[in-house]
Amino acid sequence: MVVLAAVAEGDLMQVYVAPVTTKPPREAGGFVEMPMAVKRHLGLDDARCWIVAGEVNRFVWPGPDVRPVRGGDGSPYYGKIPGALLEKVRVAMRAGRVRIVRREE
Repeated sequence: MVVLAAVAEGDLMQVYVAPVTTKPPREAGGFVEMPMAVKRHLGLDDARCWIVAGEVNRFVWPGPDVRPVRGGDGSPYYGKIPGALLEKVRVAMRAGRVRIVRREE
């Protein structure tokens, strides 16, 4: 989930992405569960998943792990998440330490 995008060095788009995982959190903080309604809106399966608010990946768009949506038009865009969920992620990020992981090809 892209949480921040900014132009860096010319026309390069630097993005910060909060990972989404199906692995249940081992600790209480730093994770926000994605509601089923949002998952359906994005076309994801029914398995529970969490947004990792305690870690963001930083890379130049498109990054090494960006893939097109299956059955889509070749775009990696699943859709926009509701503002209330984005705010929950922001609150979780502000509540703890956020580790930034630089991702490269």
